[in-house]
Amino acid sequence: MARSATLTRSGIPLGSLTQRQSRHAVTCLACGATRVTALSMSLTDGSAVDFVSCRVCAHRSWTHEGLELAVTDVLERTRKTG
Repeated sequence: MARSATLTRSGIPLGSLTQRQSRHAVTCLACGATRVTALSMSLTDGSAVDFVSCRVCAHRSWTHEGLELAVTDVLERTRKTG
């Protein structure tokens, strides 16, 4: 079965969790730590969001167009309609 084409956001270089030189300066919104896991994803409603999970303080955040989203907003955007 063929895989469907995936859209990527232009201008965002791909990074690596294992290659230090490929990591980007993403920090935790709560404590400022750089030991984070950061993922870009599209929610069910088509919203492009960035998810950051801190390995230091365990804070998790989702941002959309530079604004932090509450968990309830993220859950609402992931609901299937119809």
